[in-house]
Amino acid sequence: MNDTATTTERGAESTAVSVAPAPPAQPDAHAASSLSRRGAVIGAALVGAISVASLTLAIHSQQRLKSLELELVKRQQDSQSQVIEARAAAKQAQDISHAAEAKVALLEARVAETALQRSQLEELIQQLSRSRDENVLADVDAAIRVAAQQSAITGSAEPLIGALRQAEERLARINLPRTERVRRAISRDIDRARAVALTDIASLAIKLDEAVRMTDELPLLSQPERRGAAAAAAVAAASRPSRHAAGGGDGDGDNRYLAWLSDTWAVVSGRVWSEVRSLVRVTRIDNPEAVLVAPEQGWFLRENVKLRLLNARLALMSRQFDTAQSDLRDVQAALDRYFDRSSRRVASAIELVKQVNSQARQMSLPRPDETLAAIAAAQAGR
Repeated sequence: MNDTATTTERGAESTAVSVAPAPPAQPDAHAASSLSRRGAVIGAALVGAISVASLTLAIHSQQRLKSLELELVKRQQDSQSQVIEARAAAKQAQDISHAAEAKVALLEARVAETALQRSQLEELIQQLSRSRDENVLADVDAAIRVAAQQSAITGSAEPLIGALRQAEERLARINLPRTERVRRAISRDIDRARAVALTDIASLAIKLDEAVRMTDELPLLSQPERRGAAAAAAVAAASRPSRHAAGGGDGDGDNRYLAWLSDTWAVVSGRVWSEVRSLVRVTRIDNPEAVLVAPEQGWFLRENVKLRLLNARLALMSRQFDTAQSDLRDVQAALDRYFDRSSRRVASAIELVKQVNSQARQMSLPRPDETLAAIAAAQAGR
């Protein structure tokens, strides 16, 4: 314990020794405390100033935001009004555009109409300004073209030849040097048209009509025509007793009686023999089925032949020569197979069909190309 007290004392002494110089430093502590109070006041003032500045800045920012919001609302309203005005202006512009398009279309139609009228007027003035020979050439060209179309339709060269002759006579009356080449071309075209052998459709149609009319009178192989009556009439005419002159004695009367008996017997025997010959007939038949045609089938056979002939006639009129020849070949085959070729009428019908079949040929019609070229050259040289 003593040691402890000694140590305490030593520490106090040392403390006393160390603190001993402190009294002179008391004014500095007072100055430091005053300085700290000043710093606190200054810090509080700064904090207050900063707070005031922040509050002022916040108030200013809020006011600015409000003004910006008001400005945005105002601008939005202005933009909406501008959009409405722009829509109205666009609609008005669209209406104006439609109206302008309608006016442009109307103007284009009027311009086209005016151009057409102008072209017609120019053509009329050109026609009026032509000379006499130019009008003649134009008329000749039109007449020849129409005649060529008629020849193509009818299948005959006569319309073309007639038009060429008229054109040649008309140009000969004018007698101009510029038409001399045209006249020579017309002469050559006439020679070419005459040299072409064309099918005479009218005569062929008449022959087919005659064949159609003869069809009902043609005898079939199964129904041959009766020749007994004609033969009997010929025998009766040949064996008719001749009349002697009146007068004479009893001997002449006996001779006349014997002659009459002889003639009568010849007539009777001739008739009997012709009837017997008509009952039995020997004929060569290449197609046995032709004999088996029933009487009621003969009517259908003749009608079929008529239809074939009429089809051939229509084909000829429409210039379908292949179809006409096919129908005529079928008719000729039917006549050869089912009808009696020994009959004169059947032979005549077969000959008509053969003639029409041989003449029904497709021929190329001549075209007046040289004449038309010469007319065009003469018109271009004016």
